[in-house]
Amino acid sequence: MKKKFRFNTKTIHGGQAPDPAYGAVMPPIYQTTTYAQTTPGGHQGFEYSRTHNPTRQALEKALASIENGKHGLAFGSGLAAIDAVLKLLKPGDEVISTNDLYGGSYRLFTNIFEGFGIKFHFVGMDNVQRVENSINTNTRLVWVETPTNPMMNVIDIKAVAQITQKHNLILAVDNTFASPYLQQPLDFGADIVMHSATKYIGGHSDVVLGALIVNDADLAKRLSFIQNASGAICGPMDSFLTLRGIKTLHVRMQRHSENGRAVAEYLNQHPKIEKVYWPGFENHPNHKVAKAQMKDFGGMLSFAPKGADFNAAIKIIENLKVFTLAESLGGVESLAGHPASMTHASIPKVEREKSGVVDSLIRLSVGIEDAQDLIDDLEQAIG
Repeated sequence: MKKKFRFNTKTIHGGQAPDPAYGAVMPPIYQTTTYAQTTPGGHQGFEYSRTHNPTRQALEKALASIENGKHGLAFGSGLAAIDAVLKLLKPGDEVISTNDLYGGSYRLFTNIFEGFGIKFHFVGMDNVQRVENSINTNTRLVWVETPTNPMMNVIDIKAVAQITQKHNLILAVDNTFASPYLQQPLDFGADIVMHSATKYIGGHSDVVLGALIVNDADLAKRLSFIQNASGAICGPMDSFLTLRGIKTLHVRMQRHSENGRAVAEYLNQHPKIEKVYWPGFENHPNHKVAKAQMKDFGGMLSFAPKGADFNAAIKIIENLKVFTLAESLGGVESLAGHPASMTHASIPKVEREKSGVVDSLIRLSVGIEDAQDLIDDLEQAIG
């Protein structure tokens, strides 16, 4: 009987085995497009690298393992992975999505798939009853992001799953902000877990990659067909880099969470800061849900200076020395961003502000540097 590993061991060994060719401990980079066949139909299941590649296959097995799933699929980006999920639908189908989500997801939903006859409903999911109230006969998919980007709202995955199961809907969860270290949505009833593995899973700001993990064999088969037919796969080098990132995911996430807490608590007591959005605070909306479904509260947070002062926010961002002003998140280095003009610029201003993404909001991806150096940097930037 195969031993069931705990998470920290899964990051090193989960779904992994020495390479069958030469016994390499780390999966080699199979930089090839095609494979010699002894008979028509393939050799060891490999024919063409868009369909299967040994390095990508090793990554997909590792991804499934750390999410407690049975099937993993790797894509060229997180958006390519989301695109594959939406291709499960047909014109006339409807989707319920959280109203506070990554701007790229919103853009894909509204600017691309609405044009193909898919209808999207954006609702606040802090109260899951709103999800059920939005379901109609055309609803096929519920899209959850938790914690949300950038407002750090927490959605009860188990409660939403009970609703989607009752109505026979697919539940997909964007688990990018939490990573598999902090929460595993399949365990709470989700059907699909999506990651922008560019972020915490890769962890070093050197690879762009997306992932889907599922348990259901039929759903895996459908998504695998889309992956191959649409072709938005990742290359072997990107697969290798992401596999390498997985090996240290647990130790990195522990430090991200420790530093995130230190920075959040510092900002929360600062006289020039109006509000800090971080799910570890007891007064944070759905804090109890976060405590129940997450191992810790992560390294992502947002905050705004007093008076909703846009100019003060920009000054803070421009004065930072250790935090780097840049897109993205989840790397070992600390990053600062201005959601309204960067990650969420594709969302109309009136819609952004409904969910709290005001022009004075700053988002931090707290890295794994010394926490006091990060606090000192914020101190001098805030002034």
